[in-house]
Amino acid sequence: MKKTLAIVMLAMLLAGSAVAQVKWSTIEEAAKTDNSRGRSSSDKKGKLYFIDFYTTWCGWCKRMDRDTFSNTTVAKLMNKYYTPIKFDAEGHSSFTWNGTSFSQTVTEGRATHPFARAILGQRMGFPSFAIFDDDKTLLTVVPGYMSPDDFLVVLWYFASGDYREYTYDDYMKVFAKEKKPVMEKAL
Repeated sequence: MKKTLAIVMLAMLLAGSAVAQVKWSTIEEAAKTDNSRGRSSSDKKGKLYFIDFYTTWCGWCKRMDRDTFSNTTVAKLMNKYYTPIKFDAEGHSSFTWNGTSFSQTVTEGRATHPFARAILGQRMGFPSFAIFDDDKTLLTVVPGYMSPDDFLVVLWYFASGDYREYTYDDYMKVFAKEKKPVMEKAL
């Protein structure tokens, strides 16, 4: 009986953790997608693109994976409203993003990928996150580690479209009372 109960509890735990997983895409997969495909002007917007710029040596990137991206609410929000993409900012991938081709030609040592340089510009730090509209137009770059609670505000600010109506500072003032309940209901 104890063994059966332990197996059932383990299965429930594993099933619960599977729900909390962000469904990451590669940049090559996402570059080929069109989140706005088939949408008429009266239709709702498609999914946003979210790119996690990381490096293999970055401790804060690993902490972001462990603490923030594993959060159940963060994962649900990202999977529902974004196409989440992991991008090694020192990797060697070749792809076309929004009509521009990118390729890493440096094969020795560490070198920042041209796509990371194009998107992050002078704000070259890791982790950094870029949020694009469904037509792959850059909306913002968010640098640095964020806790799950702080990160949810950023994610919902763009996913809800509230960035069109509020400055981020004003949004922070109304999030807990007005916007968080809407977010929780939507998830």
